[in-house]
Amino acid sequence: MKKDDKLSSYQAKQDLIHSRSEIAKRDNKNVLIASVAAVVLAAGGQFVYFNFGPGFVPTVEDLLTEEGIDPENPPAYVLPSPDLAEGRTWETTLSIGGSDVTLELDGEKAPQAVANFISLAQQGFYEDVRCHRLVTAGIYVLQCGDPNGDGTGGPGYSFGPIENAPADDTYLEGYLAMARRGGDGSSMGSQFFIVYKDSVIPSDAAGGYTVFGRVTGGLEAIKAIAAGGTADGSTDGSPATDVLLTNVSVK
Repeated sequence: MKKDDKLSSYQAKQDLIHSRSEIAKRDNKNVLIASVAAVVLAAGGQFVYFNFGPGFVPTVEDLLTEEGIDPENPPAYVLPSPDLAEGRTWETTLSIGGSDVTLELDGEKAPQAVANFISLAQQGFYEDVRCHRLVTAGIYVLQCGDPNGDGTGGPGYSFGPIENAPADDTYLEGYLAMARRGGDGSSMGSQFFIVYKDSVIPSDAAGGYTVFGRVTGGLEAIKAIAAGGTADGSTDGSPATDVLLTNVSVK
């Protein structure tokens, strides 16, 4: 399958999953039928051909089942296959605290983490989500991606194992890595951190932290946020200024 075909096919499935989830909550069968029809038409003939063969029109239940999802209880977001990362480099642009930052995502070394970020970004998950944690001593990171804004939130699923963790526990300036719970290599979700100064982050019982990309432009903006310190003056807390993610795009 061509890159564009794979991406559009995946996105169509995700759109259907979202439609089914919202419709299930309302228990409105008529809206479900209309939603499915609209998305299938929008996806076009190549979607049907590549995924089910010519002449077959899938139902939403077919698509959900193919993804291993219970049609009666679909989640809001679904962990994508690492194949979505396509083993290539992805360019990402986003605004952090009102400043533009560009990233490169490494789909070869961290395919699951990159596929996860691509999927959530394309669905608008990261829009207006806060960077809730700043560490200014010992290690130097800005942590973002929690919709709750307090370190407890995520997309409704978790994944592992850890990918592409530095063998020497050294995370270089500009690294983009997945946050997780201590000792649990399968607890990654939507939260990630940006290293704004070289840091040694010790591995724990689960290992290190998945490095899935790096900052290629705008790191000065992250350093400026760090220079402002935390809201309570500690070395590990929420940034002193409200830092939002906006305008997230991948290509």
